[in-house]
Amino acid sequence: MSDAIHRINPAAQWSDAVVHNGTVYFVEVPESGNDIASQSQALLAQAERTLALAGSHKGRLLMATIYLKHMADRAAFNAVWQAWLPEGCAPARVCVSAEMASPDYLLEIAFTAAAG
Repeated sequence: MSDAIHRINPAAQWSDAVVHNGTVYFVEVPESGNDIASQSQALLAQAERTLALAGSHKGRLLMATIYLKHMADRAAFNAVWQAWLPEGCAPARVCVSAEMASPDYLLEIAFTAAAG
């Protein structure tokens, strides 16, 4: 295995994704939407684009850490999440309540996926 680290769209504070030893690491925040369903759909569409840039796809997700602003949104988020995932491909995950970096964000997700 290569020790090479590939950073996708690196900026001063973060990269869109980092690929190392066949594993993709990235975080998404919603770019649009004003309720949990629309923000979840937008964020998951963004995740698919990031996975594609890293040479992966949602069927190769390994882990997801889901941060919700309001735990009361969990059921609505889960409905969008379950519709998005390919059957039999659910990653290990945790869902916690957290303060968001922007008052407009209702969720944020940290992903780990297998590349390739």
